Amino acid sequence: MRRLLKSHGYPVAVFPSAARFLASTQLLSTACLVADIHMPVMTGVDLYRHLLATGHAIPTILITGYPDDGVRQRMLDLGVNCYLHKPLDEAVLIECLHRAFAGDNTPPSVA
Repeated sequence: MRRLLKSHGYPVAVFPSAARFLASTQLLSTACLVADIHMPVMTGVDLYRHLLATGHAIPTILITGYPDDGVRQRMLDLGVNCYLHKPLDEAVLIECLHRAFAGDNTPPSVA
C-alpha cells in the first residue's frame, strides 16, 4: 500500500500499531488516515473513535478483510470517509483518498 500511495504522489508514514501512531509527532499533521480494522490492542474502529473523542477528526479510510455491513454503516454514520474490504481495488482506494482530501464523505461509486 505504501508503494501504491507514493506512486500517486502521497507522502506516507507507516506505523506498526495505533498506539505508535497516537504517540507520534505525525498525529497533528496527518491529512488522511488509512487503517486496518483488525489491529492488535486497538482496532481501527477504536482508533477512529479515540481520534474523534480527542478532537482529532482526521479523514479516515478503514480497511477490513472481514466486511460487516453493520460495522460499515456505523462507521460511515460516525464520519469515516470510506470502509473498504480486502482484496482492495486500488482505483477505489485512490478515489477514497481524493474524496477524503476534498472533504467529501460520499461513499465511492464502487465498493
